Amino acid sequence: MEQAIPQPWSKGVEEIGDQVVFMMKFTRNIFTRGFEWNEFIRQCYIIGYKSLMLVGITGFVLGFVMTLQSLPTMKEFGAVSYVPSMVTISVIREIGPVIIALTCAGKVASSIGAELGSMKVTEQIDAMEVSGANPVQYLVVTRILACCIMVPLLTIMADCIAIYGGFIGSNVGGHISAILYFNKALHSLAFSDLYPSVIKTVFFGFAIGFVGCYKGYNANGGTESVGVAANSAVVNASLWIIVLDAIAVQLTSIFVYN
Repeated sequence: MEQAIPQPWSKGVEEIGDQVVFMMKFTRNIFTRGFEWNEFIRQCYIIGYKSLMLVGITGFVLGFVMTLQSLPTMKEFGAVSYVPSMVTISVIREIGPVIIALTCAGKVASSIGAELGSMKVTEQIDAMEVSGANPVQYLVVTRILACCIMVPLLTIMADCIAIYGGFIGSNVGGHISAILYFNKALHSLAFSDLYPSVIKTVFFGFAIGFVGCYKGYNANGGTESVGVAANSAVVNASLWIIVLDAIAVQLTSIFVYN
């Protein structure tokens, strides 16, 4: 007699299958005629421009705090001159992309999940299908592609602001000229530090957009499911960012830094 699959496992397998089907729909609709350029530009504005303040403050505080925390330890070893290089490399390679991606997951993934979840609950998505529109192309493709483009741009901006925040932090307890600081900070960078961090932010953006769209598009069960979709979108997107970052670090260590 065949043994039934436990309910938690069957639910997990079913959700993985639904995500694969959703991914296939997204991939197929990328190459479908009639791309919604207006909606795509609007999503770039919402995801990118409306996140500038939050991302900018996060980047500044990141560089500022890292510098203040590093200075006492570096003074003990007489290596204060290495603080600009250390902060810059740490922010560019690892801390900046991950922190900004997690920030965007909290802001963007939740908003996408809540927006599409409310449209699903109020049957607006069903109405689009009945009227002959393509809701996947209009709602999903535009948001995911906008995330893939805007998250890297926001990360680059936050990295630049973080380096400036490090300069301000270096001048809190001492004094260093701007020319000397930025020469030390930028001289330590190499092209191999930049492109892996930018490439992985594209995948971070895809994870944020895909999870937010999937959770919102498949919300059901009334208005309560909208909050559940927004919350689960943030949790799952954050988890995927951490997993993707671990994979990216391993690949970068093997193929780039070695």
